[in-house]
Amino acid sequence: MPKPPIVDVVAETGQAVEPPPPEILEPDTDLSPEDIEQARRDYLLTRFWMSAKGFWGANGGKLAWVLSVGLIALIITNVAFQYAINVWNRAIFDAIETRDSAAVFYLTGVFFPLAMGSVALGVFQVFARMGIQRRWRAWLTDAVVSRWLTNGRYYQLNLVSGDHENPEYRIAEDLRVATDAPVDFASGVIAAFLSAATFIVVLWNIGGALTLTAGESTFTIPGFLVVAAVIYAGVTSGSMVYIGRHFVAVSESKNQAEAEYRYALTRVRENGESIALLGGEEEERNGINKTFASVIKQWALLCGQHMRTTVVSQGSSLIAPVIPLLLCAPKFLDGSMTLGHVMQAASAFTIVQSAFGWLVDNYPRLADWNACARRIASLMMSIDGLDRAERGDGAGRIQRGETEGDAILRLTDLSVTLDDGTAVVGEAEVTIDTGERVLVAGESGTGKSTLVRAIAGLWPWGGGSVNFHPNRRLFMLPQKPYVPFGTLRRAAAYPAGAADWTLGEIGAALDKVGLGHLKDRLQEEGPWDQTLSGGEKQRLAFARLFLHNPDIIVLDEATSALDATSQDQMMDLLNKELPNATVVSVAHRVELEAFHTRKIVLERRKGGAKLVSDIDLIQPKGKRRLLGRFLRQRKTSP
Repeated sequence: MPKPPIVDVVAETGQAVEPPPPEILEPDTDLSPEDIEQARRDYLLTRFWMSAKGFWGANGGKLAWVLSVGLIALIITNVAFQYAINVWNRAIFDAIETRDSAAVFYLTGVFFPLAMGSVALGVFQVFARMGIQRRWRAWLTDAVVSRWLTNGRYYQLNLVSGDHENPEYRIAEDLRVATDAPVDFASGVIAAFLSAATFIVVLWNIGGALTLTAGESTFTIPGFLVVAAVIYAGVTSGSMVYIGRHFVAVSESKNQAEAEYRYALTRVRENGESIALLGGEEEERNGINKTFASVIKQWALLCGQHMRTTVVSQGSSLIAPVIPLLLCAPKFLDGSMTLGHVMQAASAFTIVQSAFGWLVDNYPRLADWNACARRIASLMMSIDGLDRAERGDGAGRIQRGETEGDAILRLTDLSVTLDDGTAVVGEAEVTIDTGERVLVAGESGTGKSTLVRAIAGLWPWGGGSVNFHPNRRLFMLPQKPYVPFGTLRRAAAYPAGAADWTLGEIGAALDKVGLGHLKDRLQEEGPWDQTLSGGEKQRLAFARLFLHNPDIIVLDEATSALDATSQDQMMDLLNKELPNATVVSVAHRVELEAFHTRKIVLERRKGGAKLVSDIDLIQPKGKRRLLGRFLRQRKTSP
């Protein structure tokens, strides 16, 4: 028996899906880079539908099937109304031709209910169609964002290669198009199919056969109006496919250029203070102009594609209504067709041609959807890769477990690598007991921050294990603290909710860290990330730390923006407020040794940095501040 395919369980659907082809997962094949890239692109739409179709599954939208079935029913009913109006069209022109005023009066009264019913059906179709689009987008956005925010994926994507640049644009814009367009396409195809099937019968019955004489030969074309409609639609659709064959590639490039331009503008806003202080406006303008020039170039290429396709679509819309009149004219003139038959045939021909020409009218949007679906699928694939790495597939993965006894943290044969396997830190064996304060030192670039991120669980690549004591809470203070939008109260409580502490408790924490002057502004909303200085942000991070009261604290250059005296105050305060907490610090300042009980030194070596020393720094109680001052004086003395 053949083996069942290996599957990935994707979080956003709860369904098992097939992984990418081997040539994508294992690029070290005999295939050329172009073939691998083509295989990846071919897989992208499949990957998108693996997740997107879950909306109609067990874990999907509650009203997904109700709205979908309702939309189909409305389309069928609307086609029936189209047929009724088509029959009315024949009757009214026959009545006009025979000058039957009673029939004209009666048919006029019939038309308004038909028109109102058709309009009402159109309104309900819009409601059902947009209801599906809105709910589908919300469902898939929730699923993708959940995976993106889980286990630091949003951070890890910055560390790995792949086609997932500007994920925020993909989630906000590409996902919108990727869920809007298929609903329009599906309803359009169903309506086109039903209309074509219905009105081909009308054309066949009305037109009958056409007999042509050429010299002594006679040719009879059965259902000549149907044949003409099919040939005409084939020519226009084929022309559209040929002319717009580059539409997808141009749309993808346009979307990527737009994302990069938006990102460039966002970067200027987020780093406004640094740019203003350095006077970098001109250089930023050059960068923005460069990215915007790429946007304009891509829009110019897209404009060319639209111009070429407009030739076909506009020409088709002008010619299609005339063809049935010309084809029916001989039969009308010889009396075998009434004026009503001619007008009904013309209306039916236009509807059939519109149905057959669905691709002509929608090819540009179909190309844009193709590009957007591939971009969101690329992001999904990158997250899939991180999920596989977490399960231990492919590159090595750092294991996480629990310690026993007094050890609160134990690194066992821990190695840290890049996602491609390049070594950063070699095998490390460290045990840290409850209450210890450990300083991780070493030259810049030796992997200290990477090691700390591995301990915190943000860096997954490597080997060995990081083991924590069960039921211990970890809190990390990075060098650049994050300040969210909203009130200062929210910023102080982050990542917990602003209401988790009273204003008095948060104000007391601000007092401790030297930010008491901001207490009266806790409820004030504003751009605090731009308002607070680097030192104030680090003080705010310590205030958060004291509010959360964790068991394990990881400091990554958390006092780098503070002067020496303020640094001593923060570290003294940390020892006073959280005396039983375990602290792991990364820092360059030698004065910080006075606030730690151990020092671990990393040294750059071939094959990854190594732990070259593990020194006890236990100082007599009450002498740490004096030692810090002595070390500073020794550092500054001539």
